[in-house]
Amino acid sequence: MPARIRLQRQGRKKKPFYYIVVADSRVPRDGKFIERLGSYNPETVPASIDIDRDKALNWLQKGAQPSHTVRAILSHKGILYKKHLQRGVAKGILSQDEADQKFNDWLEKHEEKVSHKRQEQEEAKKSEFRKKEEADAAKRKQQEQQAAREASAEEADTQEEQQEAETATEEKEGNKEQQETAASSEEPSSSDEQTQSQQADQEQGEQQEAAESAPQADEAQEEGKKEDQKGE
Repeated sequence: MPARIRLQRQGRKKKPFYYIVVADSRVPRDGKFIERLGSYNPETVPASIDIDRDKALNWLQKGAQPSHTVRAILSHKGILYKKHLQRGVAKGILSQDEADQKFNDWLEKHEEKVSHKRQEQEEAKKSEFRKKEEADAAKRKQQEQQAAREASAEEADTQEEQQEAETATEEKEGNKEQQETAASSEEPSSSDEQTQSQQADQEQGEQQEAAESAPQADEAQEEGKKEDQKGE
């Protein structure tokens, strides 16, 4: 039976994780499997891998072929290196103790390297977060300054409108006072004109009376003359 070490998809849409399984190469990807060796989650930073090294090594020694992704995982976890060391032990090049010591030394360096890389990633993430916070703070400050400038401009416009309204009111009151003063100054001249008009009417009346009385006086004078002539 051609065995293959591969990934079996789990999880939900856009949030996958995978089981590392040994399955018949003729079975569909997510079908039945022979044995589960571990899990792989690419959604975490860094990706999390949990695998049984001894079981994986046993299947490799039996001839199981890993998929491309699983091969990278086995190499990352040192399982392929351990298989190489065990081949040296089988050929008598290394003793089991020497092979174990070499693997432990490699594993220690590898874990230190992974830890350092994880720390760098965390520092980069924190730095990115700080930069984002600083950018957001600068943006908020800029918005506050803009809002303050707009509020100041609006307040200045309001004060200017109030001043214009007060000036217009003062001008209106001043014009009203001037009109009242002009009206009060015109009233005496109107009374003088009325008095002069009354005097002119009175004089005209007297002249008319004099004109009317003049013919009567002439008639009386003529009658007097006639009577004098009769008496003579």
